[in-house]
Amino acid sequence: MNIIVCVKQVPGTNKVAVDPVTGVLIRDGVDSKINPYDLFALEEGFALAEKYGGQVKTLSMGPPMAKEALKETIYMGASEAVLLSDRKFGGADVAATSCALSLGVGKMGEYDLIICGKQTTDGDTAQVGPELAEKLGIEHIANVTEILECDGKTVTVVCDLDKVHQTARLSLPCLITVEKDANTPRLPSYNRKKSMNCDELIKVYSVADIPEADEKKLGLSGSPTQVERIFPPEKNTDRTMLEGSANELSDSLYALLKERKFV
Repeated sequence: MNIIVCVKQVPGTNKVAVDPVTGVLIRDGVDSKINPYDLFALEEGFALAEKYGGQVKTLSMGPPMAKEALKETIYMGASEAVLLSDRKFGGADVAATSCALSLGVGKMGEYDLIICGKQTTDGDTAQVGPELAEKLGIEHIANVTEILECDGKTVTVVCDLDKVHQTARLSLPCLITVEKDANTPRLPSYNRKKSMNCDELIKVYSVADIPEADEKKLGLSGSPTQVERIFPPEKNTDRTMLEGSANELSDSLYALLKERKFV
């Protein structure tokens, strides 16, 4: 099997500044890590490759420092990786991101399965995976908690639909997004880190390297979703303490709610 796993480098802290003009995160100088959901996606890919044979490649879009996240995926078991890195990719919403990733997939040769984490911790939209599948014209399903079988033509998975679990079979090639806690992600291998030259295994592409790229569909210019304003929530420490018996407290609480026109 030829498996592609999409990964994203996200801030390792929630204390990230926001550009007041563009509304995008300022990532320079911020400690980063692989998106936690993507670790579960990686482990599913490695497990499939080990069980059925094949290889796992990884794909990411981001600034040059995102190469470190791709190196980590190679230490974990990926055979090679592709990084889409160009300022023209920057500031992308889910639509522009999925468009860019579809171009990256086109640079990676034939594939049987694309695996994405359910969502990212810096965006939480859970939309990029399905949108990528739509742009590639392949079947997809989200919230996968288990891969039951892959016979070379189809893959059978279990999906968490909140109140029920659904078993589904998809024709290859297809895309799935993986839920958290679907498995236990492996750690990077120290031996692979010491023996492998990742710079030879990671290909970096700019927009200029992809002739079919339409700049109008990439980055900020290709993002129909625009952030008008981001601001920290106002803190309100006002409080009212009520004392008395159960009957007195209930009367006081009702009077307070009525005064504030909640009832």
